[in-house]
Amino acid sequence: MSEIIVEGNRTIVRPNMDIVASMADDFKQELLLTIEANPGDLIIDLKGVEMVDSIGIGVIISIHNKLSRAARELKVINVCHHVFGLFSTMRLNRRFAVEAV
Repeated sequence: MSEIIVEGNRTIVRPNMDIVASMADDFKQELLLTIEANPGDLIIDLKGVEMVDSIGIGVIISIHNKLSRAARELKVINVCHHVFGLFSTMRLNRRFAVEAV
């Protein structure tokens, strides 16, 4: 279960675990419930996350698309160096804000 912090018009989600296939469905459902319950923008804080696989990337893209349709923004912060490289290679940093550690 992720740590969820609501600060004004934004919600911060800290998964505190790698975002990989084995936990992707639960994480996606958690994110969907979070964005339905809390208006405003979403920040996914990847502090302590060392791996994001293709399924995890798919979850993040899906959440970005849902937020975008509602004129809300996604920001991914505290991304470790090699995961940041993956986001950059896939040019995801052009779709939503991605900040490295």
